[in-house]
Amino acid sequence: MIHNRHYPEIVHSKSKTTSLLLLAATAVICSRTVFAFINDPEGPNLIVVLGLAALIYLPCLTVYLFNAVRAVTSLRRNLLAIFIQLIVTIGFYLILR
Repeated sequence: MIHNRHYPEIVHSKSKTTSLLLLAATAVICSRTVFAFINDPEGPNLIVVLGLAALIYLPCLTVYLFNAVRAVTSLRRNLLAIFIQLIVTIGFYLILR
């Protein structure tokens, strides 16, 4: 992790923003993947994909921001959140199938 002696909160803020953007992108990819496996001749609607992405993103966001998990390093916290996204994605796929 990069340390800035004069502005440590800026470095932490950039790291946190990058992590949350990574989790948002992963949620959209997972949502799109769910609808790729569902046989729909018209394809998925963008609003539906983004809605499912929001439903996938919210549980991992709560775990990522939960205080008990904050003691874990940033990489492990990101991997835990992505793992939760994958579990939620598999659950939605099994429900929608």
